[in-house]
Order: sequence, then structure tokens, then C-alpha cells
Amino acid sequence: MSLTPAEVIAKIPESFDKAQAASDLLFFPSTVQKHTEFDVDFEIRLCPALQQKPHLPTPHFSSTPQLPSGKPDPFAPPYTPSLYLGEIKDEEEGTAYVVLFNKYAVMKHHILLVTKDYQSQTSPLLPPDLVQTYLLLLAAQRAGRRYFAFYNCGDLSGASQPHKHLQLIPVEDDGPPIERLTRKTKIDFPDRPFALDTLPYANHVRRLPSSFSSASYDDLERELSSSFLSLLDLVVSTVRHDPDYPSGTPSYNVILTLEHMHVIPRKKENHTLEETGEQISVNSLGYAGMLLVKSERELEVVKREGIGRILRDVGLQSVHELLVDEHSHEAGELHSAQ
Repeated sequence: MSLTPAEVIAKIPESFDKAQAASDLLFFPSTVQKHTEFDVDFEIRLCPALQQKPHLPTPHFSSTPQLPSGKPDPFAPPYTPSLYLGEIKDEEEGTAYVVLFNKYAVMKHHILLVTKDYQSQTSPLLPPDLVQTYLLLLAAQRAGRRYFAFYNCGDLSGASQPHKHLQLIPVEDDGPPIERLTRKTKIDFPDRPFALDTLPYANHVRRLPSSFSSASYDDLERELSSSFLSLLDLVVSTVRHDPDYPSGTPSYNVILTLEHMHVIPRKKENHTLEETGEQISVNSLGYAGMLLVKSERELEVVKREGIGRILRDVGLQSVHELLVDEHSHEAGELHSAQ
């Protein structure tokens, strides 16, 4: 039987404790240090236990499940009962999802929204994906908790599994670090994409309506889909301006809060630390302002190298203003032709 988003959120605390007690879920304690750059109070999370976790190769992303070493799809049934929170169904589209705990949790109550039928992690977010994710964020807020969601799309995005899934993690205070900067940004046109110009990498953002919490399904679907498609279009245009971008479908990271949608184009999965030659993997969490390191030494190296430099290396140069100018020019030509 399908659950409502509110029912899923209500189950999380007790179910997490039971899964951890049964050793089906492994929780790795960590500590957080703040590091400010570009007016963002980045959080660097130190988790030494991750040094023992084997590094998995980037999975092969395709339209059918093809995992390394013939391993089964961890997001396909049968599910480990204690990791399975339930099923959510998008009644309008008939799309079904399962909600699972992240088996290897660095943050408590980290959940995954997974397509019940296999879809590739290279595929864009569809209207039901966006609506059901937003409804979970909304249900969490109504229960007195704050979550944000993210999606790592493509083999250069930091994704670790080829089966399409969004991730939702709880945050304290007023959201992930990048959201504080986004919220302060003044924009002239609330219904158009904008960029956080102070950041050294390409980023595209859309502010969501303040009345969204009481919106109908149709309004949610229309606004979220329109926002995502407009941002994805900017990602594709940004990639086209980079002559050295790898061939194939562009990779990108998506960050979704109750207030904003961010889409960031990616060029590389890993950054090589100049001081040590070690690689650090970056996914959506890095662009949300939350980086993960495995040792005190790596923590200090990251701070010396600069988070902005790391994120720029695995991302792209911003050409947002150029894209705006191009769009204005094209709109002008269209108006003249009419």
C-alpha cells in the first residue's frame, strides 16, 4: 500500500534507530568545521571511518541495469526490510517510487527516493520526480523538520549508483550553506533563472513562489517542471560554450529546497588535490556547501587549496551573463521579425 509523504516522514526517526540497531544500516559519526569563502559558510564534514570504506568505481550508466562485477541493483527488490520505508505513488502520472534509507549514512535520517522501475541516473528529472520530492520536503517542514534534496545526474556528477534516485537529508537552521547566500540575492525577475555571481563556477538558480506550500498538484508540476527545464537549458548552453567538454550527455547536479532550485553543470567527477595528489570526489553536496573529507590532513589541505577552487575545477566557467545577452538578442530579433 502506498504511503503519503507525511506518513513517510513520520516513520523516519524510529525506523532509522531500528535499522541501525539491526546493523542493516551503518552510521559513520562525523564532526563539522565551518570554512568561509565567497560569503558562504561552507561546512566541511570530517568522517575518518570512511577511510575503511572501499572506493567503488563509477558505475556504467545505461538504460538497463549493468553493474560492475555482476552485482545486483541495490535499489531493486527484494529490499532489506529495515531499510525500506515504503512506497509512494504519483497518482496523477501513475509513477511509483520506493523510499529507502541510505545504507551508509554519514548524516542521520538520510533517505533515498528511488524509481520503482529501473530508470537511468543519466535521465533528467521528470515532473513526478520533482513533485514527489517537493511534497516530501513540504511534509518534513510541516512536521517541524527541515530537509533538502539533491540529484547527481550523469557519470561526471559524483553519482554512485546507476538506478535513478534522489537523496534527501536533514539540515539544521535555515538550510544548506548555499541557500543562505541564495536567499540574500536580490533579483529583478522572480520568474526567471539567475546566477550567484560571486561564486567562481557556473551555476543556475530559480526562485520558487512563496505561496508554493498551498499550491495544487497541477501548479506544483507546472512550476517545478518549468523551473527545471529552464535551468537545464542553461546547463546545456553553458556546456556548448566549453570547447573541451567531454562528448556525450552533460552531467550536472541538482539541489532542491522549498525556496529554490539549483542546477550546476559538471565537467569532472573528482578534483586532484595539488598538495597531496589525492583525489576528492564531489557531488551535489559540495555545491550545497557541504564537503566530505576522510582525515584531518585532508581537511587542512582542502582549506588551504580553497573550496571555491575545488568546485570550479570539477565544474565550468560561468557564462551566465553571455547567455542572458544571447537570449535578449534572440528575443529582439524575433520581435523585429514580427
